[in-house]
Amino acid sequence: MKQISILGCGWLGLPLAKSLIEKGFSVNGSTTSVEKIAVLENAGIHPFLVSLSAVEVSNETKISIENFLQNSDVLIIDIPPKLRGDSSENFVAKIQNVIPFIEKSSVEKVIFVSSTSVYEDTSDLRNVSEETIPNPDTESGKQLLEAEQLLQSNSNFQTTIVRFGGLIGEERHPIKFLAGRKNIENPEGPINLIHQADCIGIIEAIYETNSWQETYNAVTPYHPIRKEYYTHRAIELNLPLPEFDESKISIGKTILSKKVIETLNYNYSFPEL
Repeated sequence: MKQISILGCGWLGLPLAKSLIEKGFSVNGSTTSVEKIAVLENAGIHPFLVSLSAVEVSNETKISIENFLQNSDVLIIDIPPKLRGDSSENFVAKIQNVIPFIEKSSVEKVIFVSSTSVYEDTSDLRNVSEETIPNPDTESGKQLLEAEQLLQSNSNFQTTIVRFGGLIGEERHPIKFLAGRKNIENPEGPINLIHQADCIGIIEAIYETNSWQETYNAVTPYHPIRKEYYTHRAIELNLPLPEFDESKISIGKTILSKKVIETLNYNYSFPEL
């Protein structure tokens, strides 16, 4: 039985683990919460308490990481940067600290969950593909790009980067935060969203096709402008309409994900969101 380790069993990592188990994989899953250990166990996941640090790794954490990686040939890293508030961290340093453990482990392949925030927003609302040179304009995007480069340049394992757009699912949709809000920026900017089910499907397709040392933009190929899309969704869900600020020039980008369709031969489960 093949074993996969998932670093970060949160909103995406947990259902991904469940899907892999259904396909016959053994899954090691990490969490930073003692309370969530039972949740992972009940899902059939081998749970590990792993809290990565931007400073020196404690002996307890070292043992936990080593056990978490033991006997796995693939590691999926799905831990987003936390760069706001009192819990702000150096995400790049956390990735740097875990790399030596990957090097010493049985892991040969890594999938790193990144974000389309590595591409800057521009007023020409340009099309962006994997051939576009990233130029992040947010701290999160900058740290994700640096982490990508750290992993993909390491010759001890092969890393595939998957850059997801805005994440949505049954209980998660941006309109729930935008409904009734006023002066929302970038009404003419295109949406770049992807459903949780397609995130899982694309990660599994990377594994199934042995598509390693690659970079993929993973966004549903559906890009109406923000004002039209969110107004329509608010009406559909009987929510207060969002109001947009049209006094400023909109910025944004259209993320192209043809490579997912053509190289992975992937068909989106949610082609319209």
